[in-house]
Amino acid sequence: MATYTTEITSDSLDSDNPIHQRLIKAYYLSIPFIRGDVLEIGCGEGRGIELLQDKCQSYLAVDKNGPIIEKLRKLYPWGEFIQLSIPPLSGIPDNSVDRVISFQVIEHIQDDCAYLKEIKRVLKPGGLALLTTPNRKFTLTRNPWHQREYLAEELLNRCRSVFEQVEIKGIRGNEKVMEYYHRNKASVQRITRFDIFNLQHKLPASWLQVPYEILNRMNRRKLQNQDDQLVASISHEDYLLSDSAEESLDLFCILTK
Repeated sequence: MATYTTEITSDSLDSDNPIHQRLIKAYYLSIPFIRGDVLEIGCGEGRGIELLQDKCQSYLAVDKNGPIIEKLRKLYPWGEFIQLSIPPLSGIPDNSVDRVISFQVIEHIQDDCAYLKEIKRVLKPGGLALLTTPNRKFTLTRNPWHQREYLAEELLNRCRSVFEQVEIKGIRGNEKVMEYYHRNKASVQRITRFDIFNLQHKLPASWLQVPYEILNRMNRRKLQNQDDQLVASISHEDYLLSDSAEESLDLFCILTK
C-alpha cells in the first residue's frame, strides 16, 4: 500500500476525498485537449492516466519519485515512465510532443521560468500545455512544500514571459465544495491562532514540513469525522471550470507554442 503525505493526496483515504476530487478534475478538463504524443510532468501516483490513455497516441511521464515510477511501469506497460528531477527535461528532444500536462507542479519548482522554457522547447509547433496550480488567494496557511504560490495575474505574467499565447481559467467549487473550504478554513484558523510570532512565514520551510504534515492530516481526519457526510459526498463534478481565474481555488492555464 502506498504511503501518502498530505501533499501526495490519496485516492483511497476518505479524509483526502475533497482534495483528490479537486486534483482529478484537472484531468477531466484536459480530455478535450488531449491528442497525439503526450508528456506529463510530475505524474505522481498516476491519478489521471486511465482517463487519458485512450485519448493519446503515446504517453510519457516524468516524476522525481523513483518508487512511484517503478510502480507505474508495472501498472501501465504501454506507457513510458522516467525518473527525473526537473528542470531541465533531460533526454526529451525538442519539438517532440503534442501536449504537455503538468498539474500542481509549478509551485514546487524553484526556477519556474526554466520550467516553462523547457515545456516550450519540447512542444511541437502549435502544441499545447495545460498547467494547474493553487490560487494563493485561497491558501489557508503556508505550505512548506511549495517554493511559491501565484495569484492569477502573477501566473499570467510569468507564462507570458515565455509563451506568446496564454489563457488562464480557473477551477472553482460549487456550494458543497465551498462549504468544505470554509469549514477547513475555520479549523485551520483555530490552529494557526497559536502562531503569535508568525513563525510559519519566518522559519525555513524544512523545519515546518513535519508539523505541517501532522497537523494537516489531523485536520483532514477531523473534518471527515463530522457526521454529515460532506467529505465523502464531494465528487469531481462539484468542481467547475471558470472564466474567473482570480476567484477560483486553482488556476488552469492553457499555453500554446
